[in-house]
Amino acid sequence: MGRARVLILFACFACASAPRRSAPADERSIAAALDDFHDAAARADEDRYFAHFAPTGAFLGTDATERWDVTAFRAFAHPFFARGKAWTFRATRRAVAVRGDTAWFDEDLATDTLGPARGSGVMVLREGRWLLEQYVLSITVPNERFRDVRELLERPR
Repeated sequence: MGRARVLILFACFACASAPRRSAPADERSIAAALDDFHDAAARADEDRYFAHFAPTGAFLGTDATERWDVTAFRAFAHPFFARGKAWTFRATRRAVAVRGDTAWFDEDLATDTLGPARGSGVMVLREGRWLLEQYVLSITVPNERFRDVRELLERPR
């Protein structure tokens, strides 16, 4: 095989194996999916909310004991949805990185009960839809207040 053919084959292989960079359309569809995810909770639309999770998805809550697969999280959350209002989170800032059919995101959240919070996670593209493989909800603590929070957490109940 000639040197030119080897170089062409190498170039084709390199292009095919290179990760696809984030496209604005990907970022818009991911943002729309996350916005709809939050809207479904605010409107207590349980089916729509949980449709945003991949079947193998997980939700990590603010408590150290809160790591749920989709079935367990739905069982936990059902009473909130059944009463007609789950929770209201609204993204005030969001960053997204996409590589192929996987996306990572983090978002600052305005909430009606937690105060400032942060969501982060991983989404996968399946059959044209971005689905949550993992969502992590965190409560942010300003660095200058961390010592106070730590002391509070170390107090006996």
